[in-house]
Amino acid sequence: MTEQATATRSRSGGRHARRALRTAPKFDMLPGLTRNIPLCEVMDASQVEKIDNASMDILENVGVQFRDPIALEDWKRAGAKVDGELVYLDRGLVRELIKTIPSDFTYHARDPKKNVRLGGKNSIFVPMTGAPFLRDLDDVRRNPLLEDLAMFHKLAHMMPALHSSAHHIVEPYDHPISQRHLRITYSSMKYSDKTFMGMTTSPKNAEDVMDMCAILFGEDFIMNNPVTTGNCNGNSPLVWDETMLGAMRAFGKRRQPVLCSPFVLGGANTPASVAASVAQLNAEALSALAYTQVCNPGTPAIYGHYLSTVSMKSGAPMAGTPEISLMNFMIGQMARYYDVPWRTSNTLGGAKTFDAQAGYESATTLSAVMHAGANYIWHSAGWNEAGMHCSVAKFIVDAEQCAMAYRMAEGPKWDDFDQAIAAVPDVGPGGHYLGHPHTQENFQQAFFMPEMFDNNSIEQWQAEGGIEITERALTHAKKLLAEYQEPKLDEAKNEELLDYIARREREIPAADELNQDY
Repeated sequence: MTEQATATRSRSGGRHARRALRTAPKFDMLPGLTRNIPLCEVMDASQVEKIDNASMDILENVGVQFRDPIALEDWKRAGAKVDGELVYLDRGLVRELIKTIPSDFTYHARDPKKNVRLGGKNSIFVPMTGAPFLRDLDDVRRNPLLEDLAMFHKLAHMMPALHSSAHHIVEPYDHPISQRHLRITYSSMKYSDKTFMGMTTSPKNAEDVMDMCAILFGEDFIMNNPVTTGNCNGNSPLVWDETMLGAMRAFGKRRQPVLCSPFVLGGANTPASVAASVAQLNAEALSALAYTQVCNPGTPAIYGHYLSTVSMKSGAPMAGTPEISLMNFMIGQMARYYDVPWRTSNTLGGAKTFDAQAGYESATTLSAVMHAGANYIWHSAGWNEAGMHCSVAKFIVDAEQCAMAYRMAEGPKWDDFDQAIAAVPDVGPGGHYLGHPHTQENFQQAFFMPEMFDNNSIEQWQAEGGIEITERALTHAKKLLAEYQEPKLDEAKNEELLDYIARREREIPAADELNQDY
């Protein structure tokens, strides 16, 4: 039995029980965030138009390479100029195509109570994905297994501010690469009833994910309702390859949204300039967004990107830099200019352990992301070492930081203003509010109280063992996992999913070197 359930049973036990109920851990997912704080917009209208014009000039005169014969034929039919693999896109054509992208839409989860709106003022937090290593429950860096992926999906399910279980938070090395997408997708579906992401590692893998979504939700349902998200990365500068475009078409055929994400290493694959980098990224994103509508008009699509700047000392990507924040502000303005939802990356760290560097980098990015007005806030928990590992400790703390950011972005609450002001004459000069009935009833909602931060005196902290945040977070993760209750899949659908996986695993060669054909 969870602490929450225990507290519910104790509701009639007086003030102590009511206080226990208010302070008990809450595992219920927060609704999708509706932001009510001002946006940080660092460009004026003329500068937005300057970026737009520069991007359109790139599309018209430099062109974008589409390394895919099907996409090239699609573009010819759409009226674009195609020369070899280079596609030159007229700005009028681009603007006409992106008009059909929905400005907002609803993700449908296995549990309908966990449906979330995306676009406009509506945002969601999504955990990190793609880590080839993890720092585990003992803070040991090692290769992940399928059971480690399941662990992260369980934690994502229990973190209130995370709205998705994502997909391959870590890579399960105990399963063949060519078949891995099947087990990853099933784990996302099985251990959480929130929305999730779908693998786009090849066109056929993307089709398998779509088939599994059709089993879980029904073919007719997914043709009319977004249930998952694909990510298609561009190869900056100005290239989209056959793998990503094929996956984009697989998702678009079933009308499921994809993130159209140029992969920016500022100064390496973009100019060494914030504004010029944004102009190039914007052109790349627009070319992919437009292509989603060539494939299937009206299909949801999300303006994406991955932002990093490159250290000129080592060539390594950096996180938490001022320029990344500025680019997030600018990209937010461009996405709103085109009236499309947009994705960013969150709580990124380059540190090798969960140390002060990781905290500073993550907090800097999180703050900028919230004020930039991002909608799909990806990599929101666990990312460290430039994405090379997912840290269990950081996952827990990042998720709580997202809950704190959620509370800030809701803006000030006024619903109990009159009651709170009425307490002032009750207390009067020189008094305190700690024992006032209004405080007793509202302190939990009035001020966020983080569980992972220690705000006790140093004497009390020392008396309790001098435990630092990494150990506190790992202890909390173990406690959560002990309390986890699986949201059971419908038995018939579960059997159908397992049968599908078994059939596809018989059909797909397990040899990793053959993965590119599947």
